Amino acid sequence: MTSIRQSLRACAAITLISSVVSILGLYSTAHAAAPTSITIATEGAYAPWNFTTADGKLDGMEVELADNLCARMNIECKIIAQDWDGLIPSLNAGKYDVIIASMFITDKRLEVIDFTQPYAVDPSSFAVAKDSELAKAGIAAEKISMNDDAAAQAAIATLKPLLKGKIVGVQAATLLQEFVETHFSDTVEIRSYKTTEQHDLDLSAGRVDALFGQDTALAATLANDGFEDYTIAGPGFVQGMFGYGIGAGTRKSDTELNQMLNEAIDEAIADGTIKALSLKWLNTDVTPVK
Repeated sequence: MTSIRQSLRACAAITLISSVVSILGLYSTAHAAAPTSITIATEGAYAPWNFTTADGKLDGMEVELADNLCARMNIECKIIAQDWDGLIPSLNAGKYDVIIASMFITDKRLEVIDFTQPYAVDPSSFAVAKDSELAKAGIAAEKISMNDDAAAQAAIATLKPLLKGKIVGVQAATLLQEFVETHFSDTVEIRSYKTTEQHDLDLSAGRVDALFGQDTALAATLANDGFEDYTIAGPGFVQGMFGYGIGAGTRKSDTELNQMLNEAIDEAIADGTIKALSLKWLNTDVTPVK
């Protein structure tokens, strides 16, 4: 009987030790060392947020912001270009660690990746010729929340007859395309483009009558030579299908990196860095309101 008790005690001790080791192992995994280097992807074709210079370098508001955030986190960062439609799949495939590419935070995207808090907000509007019906209608350039269904539907109803029969260019595989297809497919002809640079060229050449895009990107396009006869007209749409703002995307497993980015973004908002960068590159303050 004594030997049985001793055996049971020995087994219990081994079980306890194994449990402690397992718990410590889990604790160690959950509190893994913070990364010392990461790779960040941007599109490199969405000026002035992110773009590729003539000599092949990445530049723009988000490229400068990415460098700033990395310095705050005290980690080494490599920034690479990735086509828009491959940004999320390649993140989850492990090609890079973070997306900083003017990507709206939406419930649908949150199903497959995580986001930081927003580092920017930017309405979406139409760019049209100055002599177009929409431009001449003199509609106020106010922000319309897609969460306010009555206001959103009223604004859309006002825009439809002014755009009837027009050809509208929009970047493919974006919420911008989804918005136009959802609300204007019965009114306009929609042409989708792989990059905004492509639809900008078609607007200047007269192959499309209007563009639908983020206000800051449209404003940057219209500031270029060849776009003197175009303007942003009508309301700017925010929230709802456009999500919660623009944030950095991370894999769902990278919770510590996500938290590090959030803390760095907090600092960049608090000390005015994001405001300064957005005024420098976008000529407007896109800092989120806390």
